[in-house]
Amino acid sequence: MRKLIHGGTIVNEGQSFSGAIVIEDNRIAAIMPENEPPRSNFDEIIDATGCFVIPGIIDTHVHFREPGMEDKANIESESRAAAYGGVTSFFEMPNTNPQTTTIDALNDKFERAKRSSHINYSFFFGATNANSDTITQLDKHLVPGVKLFMGASTGNMLVDRRSALESIFATAAAEGLPVMTHCEDSGIINENMKKAKALYGDDPDISHHYEIRSEKACRESSQLAVELALKHKTRLHIAHLSTARELDLLQQPPARDFVTMEAVIAHLYFTNDDYAVKRALIKCNPSVKTAHDRAELRRALADGRISTVSTDHAPHLLSQKQGGCACATSGMPMVQFSLPTMLELVDNGILTIERLVELMAHSPARLFQIDERGFLRKGYRADIAIVKPNTPWTVTEANIQSKCKWSPMQGHQYNWRVLHTLCNGVHILDNDKFDADYRGEQITFRNTKQ
Repeated sequence: MRKLIHGGTIVNEGQSFSGAIVIEDNRIAAIMPENEPPRSNFDEIIDATGCFVIPGIIDTHVHFREPGMEDKANIESESRAAAYGGVTSFFEMPNTNPQTTTIDALNDKFERAKRSSHINYSFFFGATNANSDTITQLDKHLVPGVKLFMGASTGNMLVDRRSALESIFATAAAEGLPVMTHCEDSGIINENMKKAKALYGDDPDISHHYEIRSEKACRESSQLAVELALKHKTRLHIAHLSTARELDLLQQPPARDFVTMEAVIAHLYFTNDDYAVKRALIKCNPSVKTAHDRAELRRALADGRISTVSTDHAPHLLSQKQGGCACATSGMPMVQFSLPTMLELVDNGILTIERLVELMAHSPARLFQIDERGFLRKGYRADIAIVKPNTPWTVTEANIQSKCKWSPMQGHQYNWRVLHTLCNGVHILDNDKFDADYRGEQITFRNTKQ
């Protein structure tokens, strides 16, 4: 199959230009300026006039809930939602049931994704207090890294023994695998919750969530993670950064050699003031913080302190999102809306579209050493999203693809729309027409030690 994408503005590796892309089967065969139209016959021609053509988004942080919590979501439904949002690859987290903390559990996930994922996939291996030896048995070309919960969150995967933390960081470094950490200090959180319950009752109002899962809890845990990374020379990627003070951890030159940071849509878009309207729909861990924290995170998108943008997509049943700080579950479904939301920040002058592509495609591919994805390059897999500005649409229950059928963005009107998503050269989303039969590929990694 030969396809042609023409008429659009190609955004790739820091440049934007009018051009055309030729796809042969599952790879990019040529990229050329628009004034050099290809002379050939094509099986499909996609007119991208008025659109921006970008690499498919790589979301390195999602929770698709399968196995064990399929009442909330599954790989099929959430990968479909991802495709509707221009996402062509995902890394899924290990806090499922069973947890992805054994080789058998990891292999089971790969088999499930092979049967049901509409886009490309891989899975983090989960660290525990007792499984660091298993890290040495992983196929380093099939997993992006090790996920470590240095703070209690959903799934009860807290690693809190210092000896276990030392072993995980040392083993990952020896194997050349990055460690992605969820950083919140459980002791601080538990003490804050105890005080909040004494003041406000057994289920404190959601407006106190950012005080309970506090800036201090995040900063102290992230500080420990950086110290361990520098001690063992481990590549550390701190997930879902939520505070301005954590950004200061990159000020020391040695940290820049080993430590990178991720921001997610919740902390880039919402502030604690939004609890008044959104209530527990925006409850997540780490918590949404202050307007100052959001402003600093947004600045860090442009100046390079933030390396990647993901979603921490985490669906729950709407009934589970009722209540306050103690009763409502934490997490929100965002994978379908991450690209339109970031493009809204482009419209608001927070960052350029070239920087958006760096944060959501190039940098994830580079950081995790993904083979032949994340860039529009000749010979690379044809993972492509085509987005159009000035095309208003509103989020409704009817167009939400996630199985839970709700989103904190419900009722929001976007100005950008994802018109086309191509995964491995297959046109899986075409103006709301979706190829439900297509299945993505397992992502592979070069894993050359850095």
